Amino acid sequence: MLTETFEQVQQASRSLSLLSDEKINQIIRAVADEAMKQSAFILAENKKDLEKMGTGDPRYDRLKLTLPRLEGIASDMRNVSILPSPLGRVLKHSIRPNGMVLTRISVPFGVIGIIYEARPNVTFDVFSLCLKSGNACILKGGSDADCSNKAIIKVIHSVLERMGVDKQVVELLPSDRETTAELLEAVGYVDLIIPRGSSGLINYVRENAKVPVIETGAGICHTYFDEFGDVEKGARIIFNAKTRRVSVCNALDCVLIHEKRLPDLFALCEMLEEFNVEIYADEPAYEALEGRYPAELLFPATEESFGTEFLSYRMAIKTVSSLDAALQHIRMYSSKHSECIITEEEAAAETFTKRVDAACVYTNVSTAFTDGAQFGLGAEIGISTQKLHARGPMGLEELTSYKWIIKGNGQVRE
Repeated sequence: MLTETFEQVQQASRSLSLLSDEKINQIIRAVADEAMKQSAFILAENKKDLEKMGTGDPRYDRLKLTLPRLEGIASDMRNVSILPSPLGRVLKHSIRPNGMVLTRISVPFGVIGIIYEARPNVTFDVFSLCLKSGNACILKGGSDADCSNKAIIKVIHSVLERMGVDKQVVELLPSDRETTAELLEAVGYVDLIIPRGSSGLINYVRENAKVPVIETGAGICHTYFDEFGDVEKGARIIFNAKTRRVSVCNALDCVLIHEKRLPDLFALCEMLEEFNVEIYADEPAYEALEGRYPAELLFPATEESFGTEFLSYRMAIKTVSSLDAALQHIRMYSSKHSECIITEEEAAAETFTKRVDAACVYTNVSTAFTDGAQFGLGAEIGISTQKLHARGPMGLEELTSYKWIIKGNGQVRE
């Protein structure tokens, strides 16, 4: 039973209120520095995890740490350290007719549980964001990244101990499924759970959790090339959104193209050959690409081609007769993560922006930008696709709740 661990983390969370914002920032920067000093150790442990996973596995890229990726992680943590504290912000202030003074201020959740799969970078991101927002965190990583996560937690704990902070403000749980079940039922100890991973993991957490959950849903992302789209912009955006990192949730899964622009389809897709991107095209799109895009990479689309998060060098194409048809397709298949329109017509862009129901809606910009650091949030704890409490990249503000402070001079209610 993990009850004792949960109690210890909860107790540690209460000590965070005694830390000044400057002390918290010093800790985050120290962890970033230590991560780089211990990069050889972290990468060696990560290699042990990688050796157990085939390179063809869509999760391999997410699992893999490199020195440049560690440098990016450290940079994100340093960026978090220089952001304003999200705590103690006055959200509302009023004086009632009877003289009561009401103030609503931002406060930590308390203890946040994070359940994630083969994403060791999440361990650093969650720690820095939770500490900055005054929350303790309980991490439940997947078995695929167990060596990596243990190494990272060892680095974090060494810094906390050196700086005189209770190391149980961040705790890594065993990677077995039984532990997940206990965390989901930790009512009274854990205030919020955030799952990060496949739709299977997220659905399991949502269906079994007794603790409140914020979903960071799967990213089934579309880009619609409108009747009035610019081919040069479109080709760059499609190439970047599809190939920058195929295993992340903001990667492009389906291109929608207006039927009048089918003659431009090959120009839009030509650069994808560089990464051997497999295209699953509906009949009109297939005919437009046949004989031009490599035959070994071109396949007829099936119903399963749409509404699929590929997480690999694969992509679907659907031909539509109008903007309305594109919107209808997105309504049917979108996971409400990130959607894009490529157009030079302002009215089409405005209609698309108003009518698409997603956390992030783009005009002439790659969906690869759905990322906390790119949004100026420092780092992110996930991309929320739900509408309750938080939506889109979840940074510091999204990791706080609020409470009312009421001051008076003896008022009683009649």
